Amino acid sequence: MQQQSSLLSKYNIPGPRYTSYPTVPYWESDDFTCKQWTRSFQQAFAETTDEEGISLYIHLPYCESLCTFCGCNKRITRNHGVETPYISTLLKEWDLYIARLPRKPVIKEIHLGGGTPTFFSPVSLQWLITGILSKAHMHPKASFSFEGHPNNTSYEHLKTLGELGFNRVSYGIQDFDPVVQEAIHRHQTFENVKQVTEWSRELGYTSVNYDLVYGLPFQRSNSIIDTIEKVKELKPDRIAFYSYAHVPWIKGNGQRKFSEADLPKDDEKRALYELGRDMLLDNGLVEIGMDHFATKQDELYESSINGQLHRNFMGYTASSTKLLIGLGVSSISDSWYGFAQNHKDIETYQESVESGFLPVFRGHILNQEDLILRQHILDLMCRFSTTLHEAQMSYRSILERLAEPMQDELIELSGDDVRITEKGRAFIRNICMAFDKRLWRKQPETQLFSSTI
Repeated sequence: MQQQSSLLSKYNIPGPRYTSYPTVPYWESDDFTCKQWTRSFQQAFAETTDEEGISLYIHLPYCESLCTFCGCNKRITRNHGVETPYISTLLKEWDLYIARLPRKPVIKEIHLGGGTPTFFSPVSLQWLITGILSKAHMHPKASFSFEGHPNNTSYEHLKTLGELGFNRVSYGIQDFDPVVQEAIHRHQTFENVKQVTEWSRELGYTSVNYDLVYGLPFQRSNSIIDTIEKVKELKPDRIAFYSYAHVPWIKGNGQRKFSEADLPKDDEKRALYELGRDMLLDNGLVEIGMDHFATKQDELYESSINGQLHRNFMGYTASSTKLLIGLGVSSISDSWYGFAQNHKDIETYQESVESGFLPVFRGHILNQEDLILRQHILDLMCRFSTTLHEAQMSYRSILERLAEPMQDELIELSGDDVRITEKGRAFIRNICMAFDKRLWRKQPETQLFSSTI
């Protein structure tokens, strides 16, 4: 049997994270129009029952300081005068969607991402959410969540959003090591995290998530051990344990505040993950998907057991809605049949909405092959297995690309069933790449993706 280090060397290649299929670089945006997108989301909405509902992702891009590990679309400012015009534009964008729907939507999920959503005051967030809900019905089993910065999430933020129906919160921790925090320009204390977690529990939030990152500059095993030991004290319901994606060729100078020499090397990085993963599992959490862990009391674990786990641009969710509308600069919408992304520049986004146009600048309408492959990749990401159907399409090329992972005991093939082994979970992105026909038909000429390990 090959040693883990040789497998790491073999499979540590650039690859997508598969929050969508096709992945964004392979969208056929040249042939995409806003009229196509309108037809696509209207079709999805027509097929959506009130019991299923729809999801909203709302991008709030502002941050007061730059975290140099971050790959999100953000605008750094301390001018809070930007809050009012930005939320006004968000509500106008929502009105543009409402005008194109035949009836009031039922909202099952809302996620506030960023940037730093808690850059916005509680009053501003209340204005935003009440404005959204005034044009919709709230699902009786609604799941609303937001990303909070431990340093500026106040009791009033949590209280206001809780009263509006928010019951889940995610806090970005990354690492408690002060050396690592200095390198990534993300300073926050254990005491701050403890305080906002206790407030969340006190106010009735049913799920608290922590984001941790491995592979950061100057990160060592003692950093991981100390961070997870501290995390264990606070008993979060979920943990997202992400691989740091070093992509300065895409994200610009923000990730050039440290050099590649400061990052853990491939074997070292994977060892950090294995160490952290073992500690999380030993603490009673369950690995429910790529990089994600949950307690057995959390609905994400329950969904993973009953086959309802879903993955989209918001990450893993406990249920699936066919229509996800993205509001705000750079947000991506998903109708299942198509994707659409808003303008990435705040001023261009606002100008488009103020002119009465959906602020979409690129997208992709899925063909029949895309839809089949999308389901396979989603099943692998959410259930670690999928079933091939030869009647749907020729899959000889997929089987050929799965031969090596099968030889390396990363997958098991039984008839038409493909199952990722325990050993193979570390290489799930590579296994999904075997199904990515667009990637194999046209290999990228430049580096587009972060390394898979």
